[in-house]
Amino acid sequence: MQCTDSHTLALGSFKTMKTYKTTILEVASFSSWFFMPLVILIVFCATQAKGEKYTPQEIVAITILAEARGEGKSGMYAVACVMSQRMKERKKTSAQVCLQPYQFSCWNKNDPQRPHLRKLLKHKLAPYAMALAKDIKSLDLTFTAKANHYHTKRVSPYWSKGKRPVKIIGNHLFFKL
Repeated sequence: MQCTDSHTLALGSFKTMKTYKTTILEVASFSSWFFMPLVILIVFCATQAKGEKYTPQEIVAITILAEARGEGKSGMYAVACVMSQRMKERKKTSAQVCLQPYQFSCWNKNDPQRPHLRKLLKHKLAPYAMALAKDIKSLDLTFTAKANHYHTKRVSPYWSKGKRPVKIIGNHLFFKL
């Protein structure tokens, strides 16, 4: 009887060990199955404006429209050139450049345009903005003298004090800082 109990105990431990080992393998298999989509989701969400669902190309097009739709195609092209220049200098994607805090006012939490940004994708100049977003790496940066900053004539931000614009296009002043 004692031998049988030991045998049962040993067999029970072996089954437990085998079950434990199987469980670890199942968890590891589940982990790779579970975590890969999670990683993809995290990467996708990193390109999203906080709480909003946009593709990286839409983020760029919306930024161009929000910042310069009133300046026509040349003003929009100029703003896209600034984005492209910042991409090169900062080694970031176009969407990352657009969403950096306080770089493009339309993405600021308190900007009055913020709740209405999606509507900009229906604007008559939206196809042009989407084309610029698609070809953002191919723009002629000499159009803005490789400017990496700009502002409208209506404001005078601290960073422009004592600086001369390298280009003026419409109502925007462009700077190389």
